Amino acid sequence: MAKNNYSNEKTEKWGVQFALLCSLMARLRAPGGCPWDSAQTHQSLCRYLLEEVYEFLEAVEIGDDSAMVDELGDILLQVVFHAQIASEQARFDIGNAIDSISRKLKRRHPHVFGQASAESPQQVERLWEEVKAQDKPPEQALNSLPRGLPPLLRALRAGERMANLGFDWETPDQVMDKVAEEMVELSEEMTEHADRQALEHEIGDMLFVLVQLARHLEVNPYDALNHATDRSLSRFSFVLAKLAERGKKPQDSNIDEMEALWQESKGEPGLK
Repeated sequence: MAKNNYSNEKTEKWGVQFALLCSLMARLRAPGGCPWDSAQTHQSLCRYLLEEVYEFLEAVEIGDDSAMVDELGDILLQVVFHAQIASEQARFDIGNAIDSISRKLKRRHPHVFGQASAESPQQVERLWEEVKAQDKPPEQALNSLPRGLPPLLRALRAGERMANLGFDWETPDQVMDKVAEEMVELSEEMTEHADRQALEHEIGDMLFVLVQLARHLEVNPYDALNHATDRSLSRFSFVLAKLAERGKKPQDSNIDEMEALWQESKGEPGLK
């Protein structure tokens, strides 16, 4: 069994800190506490949890440890907040949530806590899915993908789950063939009197297949699109700056001039 390097002194300190956080949350929700905190519900807090997660992702992206500490604290607050609401209604408490994830971690790591073997991250992922399949039937695993996930992430997870059940392309080239097929279908729908619903259908298919291509190439589509958006914004900022040097605003220019400047921007450091 794997050993950890956490001393009793450190874990006891964390226990005290966590208990203090939970008691602070309970105090804020109690009579005489904070009117805003006491008025919140699971539903009203959902957007805050999402915002905190995205703020943490941004801190990771820029490598800001101080911001990561702050955002992890904000995420932890949201976890404690939801658990406190449920505890007040005698439904469950933070201890139930901790026990649930602890049991799940042990159950889904039989190569650490049991007799199974896994030597690579890929083997661990397959083992995780095998154990997960024992907990949920395949159709439940597919249907459990929340619609509230960011669409790119939901498409990626859907592809992974179908692949784990044996439904997948074997090579990236096969996925590229599917991309080409979807391009043809989209082109056929792009007529003067195009059916908007059909166009949405074909564009959706195209996006889904592109996400699966990224998966096969081991590229994170979320990061790829974010970086592409960053590059596009930076390149267009370059275009605007060059137009300003010429005493022009975008409305004084035309697509040919702006396209030429866009191509010029690709030679600038960081804009390729």
